[in-house]
Amino acid sequence: MVARPRIIGCGVQPYRWIQPPGLVACMGADVAAGLLEQYWQRWNLDCRYVRRVDTASTGVSVGLVDRQLQPRFIHTTGANRFLTADDLRIEGLVEAGAKFLHVAGYFVLPGVLDERLGAALKQAREAGLFTSLDVVHSPRMEHPEPLWTCLPHLDVFLCNQREAVTITGLEDYRAAASALRLRGARAVIVKLGQDGCWVDQEGGQKRVPGVPAQVVDTTGAGDAFAAGLLAALASGADLATACQAGNRAGARIVGALGTVTGWDV
Repeated sequence: MVARPRIIGCGVQPYRWIQPPGLVACMGADVAAGLLEQYWQRWNLDCRYVRRVDTASTGVSVGLVDRQLQPRFIHTTGANRFLTADDLRIEGLVEAGAKFLHVAGYFVLPGVLDERLGAALKQAREAGLFTSLDVVHSPRMEHPEPLWTCLPHLDVFLCNQREAVTITGLEDYRAAASALRLRGARAVIVKLGQDGCWVDQEGGQKRVPGVPAQVVDTTGAGDAFAAGLLAALASGADLATACQAGNRAGARIVGALGTVTGWDV
């Protein structure tokens, strides 16, 4: 997650993590890895499941912001191409006290695009973990079959409007959300930027309005939304309230350049 781990959300009601979030990832043995470790230590992240791959460079994503303040990304997977569902080690996560399992970056992590991730999510749900998955736009979305094995084992599936229609082939994001939920996810949340988000769950569908913001750079807004959402859920909020927290977190991050600066303003 690209967010400060101890307090997520903004406005009058911050949400606190019960324990520091942990990471499951792969990184190289290079300068970028050293910078990441400095940030992780600063935010007290649990990195026991981060695996170093000495033969690869650390993955990097470059965001290019256009005149409409929308980012366009160039992803280099780097060491994360070695990341697989086997790295999750669900039993170890449970023993460590994990309550939530969130998969970020789906479709740009080639090692998780097989049936093993679905099996790991199933194991996590059976062990009592709340499971969620967020995607990143990629040409691989045109062949979303690996995702179908994951959706039945997700409490929340997250995507943005463009991703929803690309994955399903449907023109309307609301119809796309319903189609994705029918494949098994308990709830589907479509992020709509400044318009908030669309929630499709068994009890019905609704739009949760966005939060006004002075937009400088939208890079990281989706990740901030997910962080705010999950922090609120971890604090006991219902899904609609958690979506409001996600919207506040997203509104905060777009007010500054970069994916980290917004948490320091």
